[in-house]
Amino acid sequence: MAGIEIVTFGCRLNAFESEVMRGHAMAAGLEDAVIFNTCAVTAEAERQARQAIRRARRERPGARIIVTGCAAQIDPLAYAAMGEIDLVLGNAEKLKAESWRAPQARVAVGDIMRVKETAAHFVDGFNHQARAFLEVQQGCDHRCTFCVIPFGRGPSRSVPAGAVVASARALAAKGYREIVLTGVDLASYGADLPGKPALGSLVRRLLALVPDLERLRLSSLDPAAIDGELWRLIAEEPRLMPHLHLSIQSGDDLVLKRMKRRHSRADVLEACRRARDLRPGVALGADLIAGFPTESEAMFRNTLDLVGEAGLDYLHVFPFSPRSGTPAARMPQSPRALVKERASHLRAAGAVALAHSLAARVGGDAQVLVEKPGFGRCEHYAPVAFEGGLPGEILRLRLTGASPERLFGQAA
Repeated sequence: MAGIEIVTFGCRLNAFESEVMRGHAMAAGLEDAVIFNTCAVTAEAERQARQAIRRARRERPGARIIVTGCAAQIDPLAYAAMGEIDLVLGNAEKLKAESWRAPQARVAVGDIMRVKETAAHFVDGFNHQARAFLEVQQGCDHRCTFCVIPFGRGPSRSVPAGAVVASARALAAKGYREIVLTGVDLASYGADLPGKPALGSLVRRLLALVPDLERLRLSSLDPAAIDGELWRLIAEEPRLMPHLHLSIQSGDDLVLKRMKRRHSRADVLEACRRARDLRPGVALGADLIAGFPTESEAMFRNTLDLVGEAGLDYLHVFPFSPRSGTPAARMPQSPRALVKERASHLRAAGAVALAHSLAARVGGDAQVLVEKPGFGRCEHYAPVAFEGGLPGEILRLRLTGASPERLFGQAA
């Protein structure tokens, strides 16, 4: 089967960049290629990517196989050693049109730590998805002890507001009714720009200058870095969706300190309380790591208890995965069976929290963005099943019931 296939692992930023690459690959005239946009957050993500690469070579023996993304950026030689791969591209190189059309070496991976700016990349389609992602920030200047991503993404750098507004206008003009702002460390937006505008300033400008944009959503935020202007918008701006995903990682202060996070347990609880006070009904999600090195049973219990105390609606749980070159990989490790067990407990707590959150919304109305006929997501990003609908439509539905995983709605 000829054509360009892109296999994306990991975050929403990768999803956005996959569409940038799709445009470059098509413009370069690639006709039979499989492009893997990898993730390096966990060893499991890398294992899945390698497995998919080998399967692709078996299924499409004549295709050109190109591998890029964070895992390829961090360890390009390991991927170059795989006989299935024709080209390894770095995270900076993958976004340059010339990387896709010019003759080059089999490995084209530069020093990401030397990259100081990020350009606006316009994507004119999202493979028929209902919502569009828009990159506004790249890289990370923090050094959490468990995280290898700064070495795959480089230093923090922001897209100037004017370019963000221009891209958002173009996407709205193409009919996208919801845009998701993405970044590696989204809440650090603007620190490298003249005047150091914060994320809240960008969001206010975007909403004011793109009146046709009906829904704006934010990807993951550091709870220690939500600025005052953004809090005001959460309270006042209905087009900013009532849905925050927080990069929390742990509910124990000593573990947070060993992770080199910038917030405490109390900070998380305060951020969640403030969000609910400012925007009643807001949905709160969180990233949590299970089994961080030195995590005792009592420390883990603090994280487990945080789910209920903070009123979290849904969880994204990561079993701790030691990444080579990070301080956490050199700390005393917990047995893998224990890490998996704790992750399982957290996921079970997340399932209970989600079921409770969905049940509490039954009887209300929702504005649901249709992703495919019969399925979409409401303002709070909760999944909703219903009859009919066309992708991209926003339907007003009465929420009539709930299962543990989704809501059910009908025309209000």
